[in-house]
Amino acid sequence: MDGIASDVAVGVKRSSDELLSGSLYNSPNSSVTANGSDSKKLRVEDSMDSPPSRVIHIRKLPNEVSETEVIALGLPFGKVTNILMLKGKNQAFLELGTEEAAVTMVNYYTAVTPQVRNVPVFIQYSNHKELKTDSALNQRAQAVLQAVSAVQEGGSPSSDAAGESVLAPAPSPVLRIIIDNMFYPVTLDVLQQIFSKFGTVMKIITFTKNNQFQALLQFSDPVNAQQAKLSLDGQNIYNSCCTLRIDFSKLVNLNVKYNNDKSRDYTRPELPAGDGQPPVDPAVAAALNKDSTSLLGAISPLSAAAAAAAAAGRVALSGHSGTNGVLLASNLNEELLMLKDLRAHPQHFQMVTPQSLFTLFGVYGDVQRVKILYNKKDSALIQMADGNQAQLAMSHLNGQKMYGKIIRVTLSKHHTVQLPREGLDDQGLTKDFTNSPLHRFKKPGSKNFQNIFPPSATLHLSNIPEDVTEDDLRLLFSNSGGTVKAFKFFQDRKMALLQMSTVEEAIQALIDLHNYDMGGGHRLRVSFSKSTI
Repeated sequence: MDGIASDVAVGVKRSSDELLSGSLYNSPNSSVTANGSDSKKLRVEDSMDSPPSRVIHIRKLPNEVSETEVIALGLPFGKVTNILMLKGKNQAFLELGTEEAAVTMVNYYTAVTPQVRNVPVFIQYSNHKELKTDSALNQRAQAVLQAVSAVQEGGSPSSDAAGESVLAPAPSPVLRIIIDNMFYPVTLDVLQQIFSKFGTVMKIITFTKNNQFQALLQFSDPVNAQQAKLSLDGQNIYNSCCTLRIDFSKLVNLNVKYNNDKSRDYTRPELPAGDGQPPVDPAVAAALNKDSTSLLGAISPLSAAAAAAAAAGRVALSGHSGTNGVLLASNLNEELLMLKDLRAHPQHFQMVTPQSLFTLFGVYGDVQRVKILYNKKDSALIQMADGNQAQLAMSHLNGQKMYGKIIRVTLSKHHTVQLPREGLDDQGLTKDFTNSPLHRFKKPGSKNFQNIFPPSATLHLSNIPEDVTEDDLRLLFSNSGGTVKAFKFFQDRKMALLQMSTVEEAIQALIDLHNYDMGGGHRLRVSFSKSTI
């Protein structure tokens, strides 16, 4: 993103691709022809020279940004009265209820870089004094805006001198999160990944109260907490389950003592790991008792906006509302390769096989069947146990490099992978793994659910025999075709971290060596790690 840093500062000139149809605006600087096109291009000015306006121009928005996320930028400063999305240009226009609210918004974001999904965006005054949008062309955005307006008018807003309804400022940068209908485990890292799209996540504490998984999450700024609450309250992390219930906490700061799978202070990476069950600070405990019924008795009013936004076309955070568990992997390397096995005998291997796909995709779910297409051997169908596992595998593996080629992973139109007819030789292109003992997630509540990470150069090794040394493991993984850059045993020496030189090498090593027979009944377990050595 060249120029992002300079674009964030107020005063950058708009370029020609930001000019908009005059039919969408009521502006003294444009004239509109009968067919709705410009009779002349709009004159644009930088925001330092342009007078304040209650219409805000937002640029450099990330792809696939939602209307709710754009509206959330303006909500902390006042009532949002209109919105225009230009998704093809990664731009939007927000109209606030008063010019004063717009001035407050621009002044704030001049000092604090505005971000949407962790991407810096550029905010400035528009040279238009109001938006006049075609509701037929802007139907979805208007539906979301109406839902948010209903929340503002039906909540507990303050009122300015003009009688406009203004949303109260966010009371705290700390959110209290409850997970309802928790069919799949939700980890601290999952929460960090979701909420960091709205700003810098500083601290997280997770705990169980009243048999429900809960968390306290602190942003660097209350405005980010407000945006996250608006967009995420009432949404599902996975399809039809793991529903987020979000409210503001009574706390304004979290005291985290340990960095582990239960709590994390991202501003203090030097904190010890503790025993995995960090004691809760007394102030936190007191606040938890005060907060304990805030979301159990009733849903926050802002969730109505989230529900209405979903009705207007938004989907679960997993990105797909269906339940299809079959994936299509394409651009696979179908070539044969001559490799040397560990006994130095040359052999010919097919690079991509049902077994290799089972091992890789099995990191993210229990693979049931794999079929490499007979007439298109660079493509394969992979059937996962359910749609959520398919979504997880697709999100982590699409675009990764495997055997020298960047693979593409999408949802398939098929709902099951058909096995070949009995007696038909399909050259081993189809394999049924339904009863495989190597499924990582067949045991309910397995810790494997909490250790799902994107492909990385660092691998986590477990089930290592006592007599196996660091040199043994370095040699083993070097023979998989890569370079071992770093190695570290855990204290009990039954587990270790091993870093390859690239993510691609780590992927190949995992495929080759997960479930490798180390002797004495020990099968090596290999997974991706979030850590570095």
